[in-house]
Amino acid sequence: MQQTLDRNVPHAADIEESDISLGELVPIVTAKWKQLVGASLAVGAVALGVSYLIPPTFTARTMFLPPQQPQSAAVSALASLGALSGLAGGSLGGVKTTADQYVSLMQSVNVQDRLVDRFKLMSEYESKYRFEARNRLTQNVRITLGKKDGLITVEADGSSPQLAADLANAHVSELRRLTGELALTEAQQRRAFFEAELKKTRDQLAHAQQDLQQSGFNPGALKTEPKAAAEAYARMKAEATTAEVRLQTMRRSMAESSAEVQQQQTLLAALRTQLTKLESADRPDASDAGYISRYREYKYQESLFELFSRQFEAARLDESKEGGLIQVVDAATPPEYKSKPKRAFIAVGAAVAAGLLMTVAVVFRHFRIKSKPSA
Repeated sequence: MQQTLDRNVPHAADIEESDISLGELVPIVTAKWKQLVGASLAVGAVALGVSYLIPPTFTARTMFLPPQQPQSAAVSALASLGALSGLAGGSLGGVKTTADQYVSLMQSVNVQDRLVDRFKLMSEYESKYRFEARNRLTQNVRITLGKKDGLITVEADGSSPQLAADLANAHVSELRRLTGELALTEAQQRRAFFEAELKKTRDQLAHAQQDLQQSGFNPGALKTEPKAAAEAYARMKAEATTAEVRLQTMRRSMAESSAEVQQQQTLLAALRTQLTKLESADRPDASDAGYISRYREYKYQESLFELFSRQFEAARLDESKEGGLIQVVDAATPPEYKSKPKRAFIAVGAAVAAGLLMTVAVVFRHFRIKSKPSA
């Protein structure tokens, strides 16, 4: 048995003698060249025919420049707020938008679901579930950000040239819509903050005005000349409100024992003490029917409303300059020729691969026969 195995296993000397050299390889392949070429061409022809069964795919591309966001705009806009600048500063949080965010927004479920419904992609992709259509959409759309030029490129594949172009352009339009709904840029952050504060202050001002009108007219209240006291009270109360909101904002990101929180608590306590002194010093008597306190509240809300109105308009102006300014460099147009399948590449690749495999098979068969011991 061992002798039989030894006869079947080639020895080292036999392996050295059977090493393939170019001089041996060329005659072997040349002798079979007709069969090799014919079989390769046949495989290439079959691959070319099969490629016609693959549905054509068209690719459209659009390129645009995302909004540029100068960070110095907020500093100049908030400088005129004085004590109230802390309110906006705490709410803005220093959000810094990059072009990567716009790429992520176009790949979000919010955008993809709207595109699935708009172009009926569940039927287009023959998907039973919405998540399957979203996955196919992700595979058929490539969104890249240029590292050097900062341009965002959207390439979309479609079964027709028009679908591919519409799909690429729709990503840009959906990005415009989404950035209009979300406060992404610095100006949008400020606009959203002051819009909310302006709405709240407007309601409070209307309520203060109603209370002032209900207090009636009192000659004794006029003798106290409450205008100067009311303005001082309004200014001090605004500073206290600012410190309180800023303290709440700091507590979201800092520990209660941190030096910044402790300092802000001390400042708020001092402002409240001064505010209490003003209220006690200007406490109205029974004859004014609460007119002075209501007048002070009205002036406070009025001063806040004026400040927030000016800053809201400034933020809207900045937003019109920078927010949502997506500049399309190249709009997607219906492609004139398909991008896939590449039939010539498929045919040539199949023919070359078949030729190489068959050449290896011929050489292997030759040396296998040659290495068999003679009977």
